[in-house]
Amino acid sequence: MIIKLNPYIYFYIVLFSTTLFAQQSGTKIPLWEKGAPGFEHLKDEPEQAQDWWVRNVHNPSITAFFPEKPNGMAVLICPGGGHENLVFNSEGKDAAVYLNSIGITAFVLKYRLARGKDSLYKLETHVKQDAERAMRLIRSKAADFNIDPNRLGAMGFSAGGEVVALIAYQAKNVSQNPSDAIDKHDAQPNFQILIYPGPLFIPKEIKNDAPPAFLLAANDDMCCAAPIVELLNGYRKTNVPVEVHLYSKGGHAFNTGKRAKTNALRTWPQRLADWFEDNNYFSK
Repeated sequence: MIIKLNPYIYFYIVLFSTTLFAQQSGTKIPLWEKGAPGFEHLKDEPEQAQDWWVRNVHNPSITAFFPEKPNGMAVLICPGGGHENLVFNSEGKDAAVYLNSIGITAFVLKYRLARGKDSLYKLETHVKQDAERAMRLIRSKAADFNIDPNRLGAMGFSAGGEVVALIAYQAKNVSQNPSDAIDKHDAQPNFQILIYPGPLFIPKEIKNDAPPAFLLAANDDMCCAAPIVELLNGYRKTNVPVEVHLYSKGGHAFNTGKRAKTNALRTWPQRLADWFEDNNYFSK
C-alpha cells in the first residue's frame, strides 16, 4: 500500500529531522557542500588521525558540540598543532566540552594545514578562508543552532591563535565576492580567546573595532608568552576590553589544564568563565 503524505506534513517532517540532526553533539558539518573552492577534487580524500593529531585535512569542517542548557553564546575553537597537525582532542573537543558545561555551544574547526608535508595551502589564503567560512556558516545557521549570532566568539590555542588573528582584526569582515548566501555574513568574532597564541598575524596597531580579548599563557613559554604581552600593550591604547593571565610557569601546550603541573593552570578555564560573567556575556 502506498501512503501519500500531505506536502505540508512532509515539510515539517524534513524540518524536524534537519533540526534534530543539527543538535547532535559530534556532528561534523563541511564548510562547503562541494568541497573547498578550487580543491573540490580533494573533497573525499580521507583525513588521517592517530593519538593526539589529525592531518590530511582537505575538506575543512566544523564539529558541533551542544550544551544541555544553552545560553545563546557560541564559540568557534581553532586547535593548534603548528599548522602541521590539529590537536583535535585536547585543544578542540576538551575545550568544547568545558564550554558546553557553562552553557556555550561550541564548534571545533578542522582547517587546512599549510605546513604539512607537500601542502597545497597557504596560511593567509586558504587557512584564513576556512576560518572566515566557519564563522559565516555558524552565523547563517544561528536559528538552527539556537545561538545569538552577535555573541559568537573565536578561541585559538597556539597556532590556532594565529588562525583567530586572521579574522579578528578586520572589522565588517564581509566577503567582497560572495559565492552563496553564507558568504554574505560577517566573519569577525564578537570576542576572542587566545590561549598561548603563536606570534603570527598580530597587528602592529589594535584599532577600536577589534573584538574584546581574553589572553592567557605561561611566562616560561618561549614561543607564545610574548604575543599576549604585545597584544596587551596594543589593547591598552584603545577602549577595547582586554584581560590577561600570565602565569609564572607552565610552558607550552597545557591545553585546558588537564596536563598542567601547577594548580593555577589546572583551573584556568574558571578564569574564562569568570570573564564571561563579569562582562555580562551570559545575560545578553
